[in-house]
Amino acid sequence: MQVNQALTSPFPVPTQRPPSEQLEQAFLEEMLKYCGPKSNTGAFGGGIGEDQFSSFLIQEQAAVLAKQLDFGFARELAQ
Repeated sequence: MQVNQALTSPFPVPTQRPPSEQLEQAFLEEMLKYCGPKSNTGAFGGGIGEDQFSSFLIQEQAAVLAKQLDFGFARELAQ
C-alpha cells in the first residue's frame, strides 16, 4: 500500500502585502492601542486572558482597516 502526501493545507497561505499597506497597518495598530476600544472591567471583562491576547485583536482590526482605507502612503513613498 502506498500513501501519497497531501499537498493542500487547511490553512490559508499568507501573501506578501505591499510595503505601503504594511506601513498603514502599523500606523493603525499604534492608533488603536491608544484610541481603540478599551477592555471591560468587572463581571464582563476578559481578565488576564484579554490582556494577553488583545494585541492579536488589535493587529487583525488594523489589517482589516488597512485594506479598506487608503491614507495615501503609497503615493507619498513613490515621490
